[in-house]
Amino acid sequence: MGHPVALSERNLSTLRYGDENIAYAVRVNSARRERIAIHVHPDGAVEVEAPEDASEEAIRKAVMKRARWVLRHVTDARKRFEHVLPRQYVSGEQALYLGRRYVLKVIQVPKGERSIKLNRGLLVVATDNTDSAALRARVRAWYRVKARDYFAGRIAAISKALPWVQEPPPFRLLDMKRQWGSCATGGSVTLNPFLVKAPREAIDYVITHELCHLREHNHSPEFFRLLTRSMPGWESIKSRLDHSAEIILND
Repeated sequence: MGHPVALSERNLSTLRYGDENIAYAVRVNSARRERIAIHVHPDGAVEVEAPEDASEEAIRKAVMKRARWVLRHVTDARKRFEHVLPRQYVSGEQALYLGRRYVLKVIQVPKGERSIKLNRGLLVVATDNTDSAALRARVRAWYRVKARDYFAGRIAAISKALPWVQEPPPFRLLDMKRQWGSCATGGSVTLNPFLVKAPREAIDYVITHELCHLREHNHSPEFFRLLTRSMPGWESIKSRLDHSAEIILND
């Protein structure tokens, strides 16, 4: 998920494994000690998180050691995105909000009567401009407003349940294609506004993950033990979220 400390990025590297080339980006984490971590993001991008003193050879060996695992997850991501068609923003398309499926309904109205609202299984967009680009901008803006309000409430609620969080941290929204969220060195949280399309438990998982970084500033075993204590069963929730990434991130 996110990186709570300052990171520096090395050049993109490629590892040959069988008939496949595995491209991976290396990020140096100043808080990481010894262990090299490998992440496959929901879109199939591979990222290696390494300590400052890790050599290129050590990183390469770590990727080779887990090459079969990496390739399996990259292949799965490719398959999930393979048949995803770009959104057209026309009536009849599917729209997601908090894990529920809605049907997009576009209604042309005078400029002064524009609105977007959920109504009985529909996401109704009343607009004077039915151009797909204009509709996309309006729907994206609607998601951002909904995301900001919903995330603020969940961050406040979850923060109260975590003893190391003295007060809800500040947060911002950022469109991301590879991450659901991140946590900065100073304690501020960044969340993907498209996450508001996901089920409520998935949103809670991402927020809990980032708040755990306020105490454990890496993806160490201690971090995952803390996450498990804070949210038992998070693994299955994360898996379902990542496997729906191609739908959630398709805008």
